[in-house]
Amino acid sequence: MSYETILTDRDGSSFVITLNRPDRRNAVSLKCMDEIMAACAEAASDEAVRAVIITGGMEYFSAGADLNEARAIKGPKQGIEYFNAWHRLNASLETLDKPVIAAIEGFCMTGGCELALACDLRVAAEGASFAITSSKIGTVAGAGGTQRLPRVVGPAKALEILFAAEPIDAAEAHRIGLINRLTPKGGALAEAKAMVKVYEQRAPLSLAFVKRVVHRGMQMDLASAIEFETFLVTTIYGTEDRMEGIGAFLEKRQAQFKGR
Repeated sequence: MSYETILTDRDGSSFVITLNRPDRRNAVSLKCMDEIMAACAEAASDEAVRAVIITGGMEYFSAGADLNEARAIKGPKQGIEYFNAWHRLNASLETLDKPVIAAIEGFCMTGGCELALACDLRVAAEGASFAITSSKIGTVAGAGGTQRLPRVVGPAKALEILFAAEPIDAAEAHRIGLINRLTPKGGALAEAKAMVKVYEQRAPLSLAFVKRVVHRGMQMDLASAIEFETFLVTTIYGTEDRMEGIGAFLEKRQAQFKGR
């Protein structure tokens, strides 16, 4: 497919989505949201794709939301429509039945940070920086930042970041768990692809079910989450891949998973 605000590339089992609005420092527009969702649907339909990587290139990830669009909001109705578009985008990443990794170079600000938080994993290079700067312009993070950030780094650290609205560097982001892996400058995308090379050896349904039970379970009480986990694990016991995986382990060979 052809896109205006993003680039897509298949590299082995990785499907790479690159934000491509250099004139706006990859600010995320409504058009960009629609195109990311379309690209994710494209990746979801391709059995050879084992994970999606979202990046902004080597200079920066994203400056955030397109403020020209945000500034045009005149009242609550338009605001609800605008932020619902963000929520649809982020939900499409969280419900995609494949891992989604953000590969981050340079700055990752506000809406860009919220987009990264909606990914399953985050890899960042030295020199990257993170902030949610909403309080500097008299707003509140509206693309899930007030909810996903505390779930990732804890409430106290999230409040510190949201109150200050100042950037933290990649080393601090790694220390507090905002990012999963820290690489040398220029290495984020390569590291994300290396992670996918590991995931491609795993059962696709296992990864899809793991992702589902973790995301859904975080919204449940423990007893309900365990019950949901039990439902999914008993469901997966009826798959061909479960038989293949156990057979390969016992026979000391590499499993050949088919996603069935």
